[in-house]
Amino acid sequence: MTVHFIGAGPGAPDLLTLRGRDLIAACPVCLYAGSLVPEAILAHCPEGARIVNTAPMDLDAIIAECETAHKAGRNVARLHSGDLSVWSAMGEQIRRLKALDIPYSVTPGVPSFAAAAASLGAELTLPGLSQSVVLTRTPGRASKMPDGESLANFAATGATLALHLSIGNLGSAVADLTPHYGGDCPVAIVYRASWPDEKIIRATLATITDQVDASIARTALILVGQTLSGEDFTESRLYAADYDRRYRPQTADSPWSEWQHGDD
Repeated sequence: MTVHFIGAGPGAPDLLTLRGRDLIAACPVCLYAGSLVPEAILAHCPEGARIVNTAPMDLDAIIAECETAHKAGRNVARLHSGDLSVWSAMGEQIRRLKALDIPYSVTPGVPSFAAAAASLGAELTLPGLSQSVVLTRTPGRASKMPDGESLANFAATGATLALHLSIGNLGSAVADLTPHYGGDCPVAIVYRASWPDEKIIRATLATITDQVDASIARTALILVGQTLSGEDFTESRLYAADYDRRYRPQTADSPWSEWQHGDD
């Protein structure tokens, strides 16, 4: 018996990995975060599966479900939204499972920041503008921020920022970021990325707070950085005609020529 943690993706039911789909179909028990995981994904559960919405449950109750399944020898599909590597609360569940000697596996999912970037048609790392993406959040009731992980510190790098779980702190985030990025820095808010009711708001740090109303109070990602403008960046050397690379050596003397045409 194994508890399979599965990243269910950002919202659209077809943004689920094939591995995730197949594991769901093979598990007679499914525990899913009903507040964020679309019910359409549950259609992959086998007939007669025990399907439990964990949204109203605490950690003890969730682990109790896993223990019951373990004793019965029934595999569990544990579904969380997005990808499990960030803000999924998977770590605390795994710690409990380890203590109980219950096996587990982890299947990644499409993260919300990737879905948001896709909706924007944006590459978040453009040459000359930013080559880093910082995934972070502002302090909340569930989790405080460690010392040193302030927006000001991250903003000082000039990297593209993806602010999760922070739409309620938009005003303070703008105040922290503006001195580093400038008021004309592009900002995009993607509400419920990939869902049918997705909304996109594009603005700048100087104007964004005036464009967000009370209807966008959760499940919204804030992206900040010059790459969102999609302009005034240099082209990478990757596809330059004169770029000497392994799969496209430019001269007979290229160190890659021998690699491409050499003996096996």
